[in-house]
Amino acid sequence: MTITQWLIFILIIQIIHGLGTWKLYVKAGRQAWEAFIPVYNAVILMKIINRQWWWTILLFVPIVNLIMLPVVWVETARSFGKNEYLDTFLAVVTLGFYNYYLNYVADVTYVENRDINPKSSSGDWTSSILFAIVAATIVHTYFIQPFTIPSSSLEKSLLVGDFLFVSKFHYGARVPMSTVAAPMVHDTIPILKVKSYLYNDRLEENKTSLKNKLQLPYMRLPGFESIERNDIVVFNQPADTLLDMNDFTPDRNYYKPIDKKTNLVKRCVAIPGDSLEIIDGHVFINGEKSQMPDRSKLQFLYSIDLKGNYSGAQIMNALKRYDITDFGMASETRLLVHASDEAIQQAKNHPNFENITRQANPKNIDGNVFPRAPQFPWNYDNFGPIYIPKEGETIELNMEVLPLYKRLISEYESNTLTTNGSQIIINGQPATSYTFKQDYYWMMGDNRNNSVDSRGWGYVPFDHVVGKPVFIWMSWDGLKNPRWERWFTTVSGTGTATSYLIPFVVLLLAWFGFNKWRKRKNA
Repeated sequence: MTITQWLIFILIIQIIHGLGTWKLYVKAGRQAWEAFIPVYNAVILMKIINRQWWWTILLFVPIVNLIMLPVVWVETARSFGKNEYLDTFLAVVTLGFYNYYLNYVADVTYVENRDINPKSSSGDWTSSILFAIVAATIVHTYFIQPFTIPSSSLEKSLLVGDFLFVSKFHYGARVPMSTVAAPMVHDTIPILKVKSYLYNDRLEENKTSLKNKLQLPYMRLPGFESIERNDIVVFNQPADTLLDMNDFTPDRNYYKPIDKKTNLVKRCVAIPGDSLEIIDGHVFINGEKSQMPDRSKLQFLYSIDLKGNYSGAQIMNALKRYDITDFGMASETRLLVHASDEAIQQAKNHPNFENITRQANPKNIDGNVFPRAPQFPWNYDNFGPIYIPKEGETIELNMEVLPLYKRLISEYESNTLTTNGSQIIINGQPATSYTFKQDYYWMMGDNRNNSVDSRGWGYVPFDHVVGKPVFIWMSWDGLKNPRWERWFTTVSGTGTATSYLIPFVVLLLAWFGFNKWRKRKNA
């Protein structure tokens, strides 16, 4: 829905609210017209139900309002003496239309200065849990979100089994686009295995889009920093609009809202306005080789020929000695490993390893690489040069470069794009140039030959950016082996990461001890 459509929708909701409550406002000593004025009517309603004014703000926060609205419906009924379980049930299941019964049919009296404290322990627990969910939803949506590393694409910077805190406020928190969704759940509700939001996922025949009509347009709160080269970034995968995730062709056949696409974490190797080229797996930005951060380690694919009789356990132990954990058997006498140059240099000293060779792909054309057009004979190791679009910049547009920008123009910036022979038509008008509406980024994994990234699907729009990983609060190698040295460490920084687990435990124990001493003193 557009902003205009949302304004009309909100206006209709205000009229429905006014028609269903104006007599209740009058019985509470207010004026009938106050029930119809947007926002103001909510402020007055909070006074009527004897709640804080800031509840009004929660009613307009996406996702949080789904929790708050039923609470307000119930509180309204209770403010007019309807305190039975049946009243609570009817207020919720009728989606607030129980107010119409109270407004026009029931003989109710306003309970002024109503006691809002729970009347039972179960009510107290319900109230506490409810507002704990509200607080957690606000933190999760606008401040910090937990995230788990699912793949080895950023080894050795981030490891499979790392549990992260991702900051939403560094780049600016994105307002949820899916307005009807379960709080603190991404794509699917655990256990139930059903979608966590209302959606329409399939395209109907002869239709170009089928979007959720209750989607908010993209909005983002101000951040205090911009994405910089080599930042590690969490984002929604642009290609998650396809039935087959291994097929990144531009035509969309599966709809998911941006904020419900799969979360990925990669390194931003190029920012808006950059020219990027990949040579033998190494990134060059504006003609210069990119300098990786201190803690990062690029990994490439190598083959290792084995000599002598060597058991699987011996191979595994030997590789772990060189910090090589990502490997497989190509044959009985050959290993394929993803490793850093430093690890490979050390592995060359092993008596049973010989003929260690980098598996580069200098000439072969990979048909599964962006933008999948014959005029761009690229592969994962040798790619580009390619321009990274910047908001407000204008490029010349022709059939030669169109494959680079087709998905961007049509999908990410919501234009209608067609061609007629050699002519490009955007929104019904012939076009020889295009001005970008937002910034784009190029995201790649440090494990260069074991990462599905921008080389597969292309640009990542800024409206797909989720946040910045800032802290590793827990890390496990498998289910039973904690990596204690990684607990409570920062994601960015120079030098070896320092664990703050012990200082945290000491402070936590000191806090509990202080509280216990204070309670004993006051007893």
